[in-house]
Amino acid sequence: MKFGIFYELQLPRPWEARSEYNLFQNALSQVELADRCGYDYAWMVEHHFLEEYSHCPSPESFLAAASQRTKNIRLGHGILQLTTNHPVRVAERVSVLDLLSNGRCEFGMGESASITELEPFNRSMEDKRDVFDEAVQAIFPMFKDGGSEHHGKHFDIPLRNVVPKPLQKPHPPIWMACSQLETIERAGRCGMGALGFQFVSADAAHAWVHAYYNAITKRLKTLADYVINPNIALVSFFMCCKTDEEARARADGATFFQFALRFYGASSNRQRPAPGAVNMWDEYNAWKRANPDAQEAALRSGLIGSPDTIRRKLAKFETSHIDQVILLNQAGKNSHEHICESLELFAKEVMPEFQGRRAANDAWKAEVMTGRLALEEIDTAAFTDRYGKAMPAQVKPAKTA
Repeated sequence: MKFGIFYELQLPRPWEARSEYNLFQNALSQVELADRCGYDYAWMVEHHFLEEYSHCPSPESFLAAASQRTKNIRLGHGILQLTTNHPVRVAERVSVLDLLSNGRCEFGMGESASITELEPFNRSMEDKRDVFDEAVQAIFPMFKDGGSEHHGKHFDIPLRNVVPKPLQKPHPPIWMACSQLETIERAGRCGMGALGFQFVSADAAHAWVHAYYNAITKRLKTLADYVINPNIALVSFFMCCKTDEEARARADGATFFQFALRFYGASSNRQRPAPGAVNMWDEYNAWKRANPDAQEAALRSGLIGSPDTIRRKLAKFETSHIDQVILLNQAGKNSHEHICESLELFAKEVMPEFQGRRAANDAWKAEVMTGRLALEEIDTAAFTDRYGKAMPAQVKPAKTA
């Protein structure tokens, strides 16, 4: 099993003059620490206009800076939005990052999940899938030597040689964002690695891993000419401390992340509130006070606890053949000091034994990909709960003073 760290760059209110500066500088220091500790990946999202939830509209800038402060950790776009970026600019940014990082770029792609993000770029919820597919078709020829052109419904690109080209040939490993569980099967059909969120049960993990690998081995239909990437990576809420009690006390931001995700996702078309209309941190704390049992249940669901507790939970991921677990502990108002301590303790006490057993999972995957091991076709209809029962079904934004 491999391990990554994940950043939305969350910044709950109230904001001070240097809040965003400190947020970015601390995150860079955390990535640098993760590299020294032997973590495998650092993933950075792209979001626009999402106050408090994500202050990261330019992942390529952050990852480029990180590339100069690290040596081994792979630097992942988790993801670049193909709906709000021109294909040429995507290919250029991926190639530049790959060159700056000495071939450590991972190319994750996504659609965006709300009209708040899409509308300013003249995209809609209805056409975003079509735009995504066409962008993929346009981008990958740009990584090849010489020129390319594309003439489609959403993009009309004349013959040009897009430079530079990536160091990794023919291109960096490719991934698809799976914000909805059903997209995991689509990622398999498209031959892309799946970047998803933690499953709510071991049975769900088993079912969706089977769905992914059955799709990639039996129903593969790539969107363009690219090298497939059979991998499943899952983001999990994370805080590692000496005791379970201390970890839960320090992991308050994990449930803020989950709350904000559900808060926005329950709205029509995932429409975010108007700028300044909602103080998400206040809404979150009001929910916590009203739902103490749900708050505690949410904390128990992630990789939050002592090294022994996290070790037991990771064993379940390992038996489900998850390739990578991506740890989220930059969330809410989790402190920089606690994040660093968590990363160091996990790297010392837990991570080496799971990294040391990668060969067994690689052997299992080789059996599946070559067809020597046939996986059961499991109906995933019973495993579509993304949040679990701890979070509210719907929360209506309210004006704050």
